[in-house]
Amino acid sequence: MIVAIDGPAATGKSTSAKLVAQKLGYTYLDTGAMYRCVTLSILRDDINLDDAPKLKALLDKLDIQLINKGEDSVVILNGEDVSSEIRQTEVTNHVSAVSALGLVRNALVQNQRRIANNQDCVIEGRDIGTIVFPDADVKFYLITNDRVRAERRQLDLESIGENKSIDTLIEEIHKRDKYDSERNHSPLRKAEDAIEVDTTNFTINGQVDHMVNKIKSIINRKINENE
Repeated sequence: MIVAIDGPAATGKSTSAKLVAQKLGYTYLDTGAMYRCVTLSILRDDINLDDAPKLKALLDKLDIQLINKGEDSVVILNGEDVSSEIRQTEVTNHVSAVSALGLVRNALVQNQRRIANNQDCVIEGRDIGTIVFPDADVKFYLITNDRVRAERRQLDLESIGENKSIDTLIEEIHKRDKYDSERNHSPLRKAEDAIEVDTTNFTINGQVDHMVNKIKSIINRKINENE
């Protein structure tokens, strides 16, 4: 069983995916963290995004491990815990450009498919239901109004010691949405068969319960169809 959760930044994808996976006993795969790891590595090595040979060499040596520990996720990059560092503003400001590179996407998509092979997974990102797992059993597309998204992003930044105004964050969110939607490789878009969930007025527990109920309903329907 593959559950795909897509949507723009700060709509609650990661938190929802993590909790949905816990409730269902599935594996949670944070693809966004994987792209952030690549971005962090590129920034550390000061690699030009047009330098394909160096990018390929970097991708070939990357070892990314996603470890689920209860409600927490630990991200290990080449043996180093980078869980907090990949959430910092510098990485956030560059991750869309890195994610748009076909070389990067092809490498990570193969890795994601390998991880999800033969196990139940909840996977979140921007192109999971359209490109990575177009045949996913259940697809969600999360949306939220801009102010709520900015408030969520502000809380995330404060947790790692950064402060930004809501207006600044709304502007950054708009720029990222535009970039993600217009990129050539795997642009952000809603799959035709995705269930849209507006999380603006949901509590996190409310939206998770809503999604879990939808998944269970689809599972039961498929079981009845096969009987």
